[in-house]
Amino acid sequence: MHNLDSANRHSLANWLISGVRDELQVEPIFLQLCDRLVSCGVALSRASLHLRVHHPQWLGTRVVWVKDHRQADITTIGYDVEATDAFLRSPFRAVIRSGVEIRQRLQIHGPHQFSVFEELKQEGHTDYIAWPIDHTQGKRHLATFSTSEPGGFTDEEMALFREILPLFSLVSEIRLKNQLALTLLQTYVGPHAGEQILDGATTRGSGTSVNAAIMICDLRNFTKLSNRRPRDEVISILNQYFDAIADPIERHGGEILKFMGDGLLAVFPLEKTDACTGLLQAVIEAQEAIKRFQGAAFGYEVRYGTGIHLGEVMYGNIGSKKRLDFTVIGPAVNIASRLEALTKELQRPALMSADFVRMAGCSDQTECLGFYNLRGFEEPVEVHALCLPPVGG
Repeated sequence: MHNLDSANRHSLANWLISGVRDELQVEPIFLQLCDRLVSCGVALSRASLHLRVHHPQWLGTRVVWVKDHRQADITTIGYDVEATDAFLRSPFRAVIRSGVEIRQRLQIHGPHQFSVFEELKQEGHTDYIAWPIDHTQGKRHLATFSTSEPGGFTDEEMALFREILPLFSLVSEIRLKNQLALTLLQTYVGPHAGEQILDGATTRGSGTSVNAAIMICDLRNFTKLSNRRPRDEVISILNQYFDAIADPIERHGGEILKFMGDGLLAVFPLEKTDACTGLLQAVIEAQEAIKRFQGAAFGYEVRYGTGIHLGEVMYGNIGSKKRLDFTVIGPAVNIASRLEALTKELQRPALMSADFVRMAGCSDQTECLGFYNLRGFEEPVEVHALCLPPVGG
């Protein structure tokens, strides 16, 4: 039995209440909490935090702290984890479902109920606690603590956990809510627009003018496809198509502002010196990606059209009083849209204006098709086709 440092114990609570205001993430707060618990005299040898963050690509995050290790282990956890036998036969599931803590003395004879207990026993830990971290609206996360002391955790240490964890629950909920808001904005409106909205650009008409290269892309024969194929198959084809288009756009500095049914609108701000080069490379890589999955799984011929232009656009909030859309508008966007529509007539997958070709310096990669009258514009526009291996048009 050993006594905890009462001064450090008091300062630990004060730190959670007022000392973490500038820390935006949950994970480093938890790691600091573990270090401070040790400073208080808690014989902590290992701890973990399991957060359900509901990111589009993963379910949650796991943080593992081990005493005297220089670096903590922070990993993302996929959505399929909850269907695995390891999760179904774990204390994590039991705590998440019941909301009741689990404590287990590890150095016992015979097999343990959960395999993780046996693993911790082999590592030399003697006592284990899994604690629910409850947030509002029924959201529940999990923290675990282990010790390698022969007698396990003392009553005093257990009392400290009970005192501190409710404070940590409040601190962690604020950060997770902020993280969720940012994730949702980045997912549905893009990273740049999301940052502007979080900074206060939430009133109708707020925004700015920017010079950007614009691309509008649209899938061909989607109506016929959706009428003839099962729903899940259509969604799978559409998702693979968007992966093929979207990944290169984001990789080369573009921002997808919106998905429009079977199409998308993306911009490459010209403040980046390689914006036009990045857009071209994104289109070329998208073409290659589409060829790789072309008909492999579904026997569906992927045909699409891309219109590319550049110019000044208004970038900001447009919509009704209660429902806004963060997007770009302006003549430059309209020309890109008309060029995309023209790809159907000319049977070329990617058309661009001469203005873009001159800015990008890519005349050796294009074929000039002449001047075309675009709907809504008085002056004809010189149109170029990007020379790409055929996939569709």
